[in-house]
Amino acid sequence: MKIVNVVCALIIHDDKLFATQRGYGDFAGGWEFPGGKVEPGESEREAVARELKEELEMDVTVGELFDVVEYDYPEFHLSMKCYLCTAGQGGYVLKEHQDARWLSRATIDEVEWLPADLGLIKKVKEWLL
Repeated sequence: MKIVNVVCALIIHDDKLFATQRGYGDFAGGWEFPGGKVEPGESEREAVARELKEELEMDVTVGELFDVVEYDYPEFHLSMKCYLCTAGQGGYVLKEHQDARWLSRATIDEVEWLPADLGLIKKVKEWLL
């Protein structure tokens, strides 16, 4: 089975978590944490910062590794490293996503998360207590 290695950003601000809605591909419309693939020659943290800059024009400070998600989709195995991040000044621009929201612990279940993110959401909710 093909293995897809990606990184994502858990951006926390004022006890809220930033989430994006996919705008393309097989999982269009599903909610996820922004991020993407690590390019050759870059670190995982560099990849997180680059992906957010490219996809959202958002500057972030990448912190510690929060979790590693391993999930089997029908067509591939996803290995996703999830980093805690802090957003810089300024907002964001949706370049590849349909929508984005800041979600609190009370509203985190209001969006339809992609299957690989469901276990992570449970851990994030416990962490946001």
